[in-house]
Amino acid sequence: MILTRNLQKVRDDVKNCGREVTLIAASKTQSKEVVDEFMTIAPDFVLGENRVQELLEKYDPRYRWHFIGRLQTNKVKYIVDKVELIHSLDRDDLAKEIEKQAAKHGKIMDCLVEINMGAEISKGGVSPENAIEFIHSMKDYPHIRIKGVMSVLPNLGGDEKTLGELCDKLREIFEQAKLVKQDNVDVEYLSCGMSADYEIALAHGSNMIRLGRMLFGERVYPQQ
Repeated sequence: MILTRNLQKVRDDVKNCGREVTLIAASKTQSKEVVDEFMTIAPDFVLGENRVQELLEKYDPRYRWHFIGRLQTNKVKYIVDKVELIHSLDRDDLAKEIEKQAAKHGKIMDCLVEINMGAEISKGGVSPENAIEFIHSMKDYPHIRIKGVMSVLPNLGGDEKTLGELCDKLREIFEQAKLVKQDNVDVEYLSCGMSADYEIALAHGSNMIRLGRMLFGERVYPQQ
């Protein structure tokens, strides 16, 4: 169930950070009924889905949608006409498929470059060292527009100092990306921070946060 107290806390934290922040409700495993209820009390939020199948099941054109999970190339065709922003562009084969499908729809697909700040094998993302080079390589895809960078911070058990340092490094990449002079690069978003670490991310420059448990409570996975 929606945690309205937490919702107010998020709003207060964003107000206190002194910048405009895009708020994303990560609706993974939540029912369409819960999503509808949430959007009646928080219509300023964007809905973010991790899984293509769930997005298709819940999709409602009344809402704004982002795709925030790792995206398989064979699933791009199902979402390219439904989402405003793909958060997880991190490899050339995915860029080629997004370009192909966006061109079919006559659409410029806004994307964030995902950066693996914690060098975690289990997560997607380009390395911090290769991020700017990867952004430059997107020049060959006129139907992709790079709008910023994204990272899923590692779970460091509350090590705020290290998390803050990772956020600062991500912000440095963000600032470098803003200097890239390329027709399809218009960097605006630094997407970092989820329920467990969004306060740290806000303190270190994030202007887009993705919240799930903070808004909906613990996820309940359906029985297989």
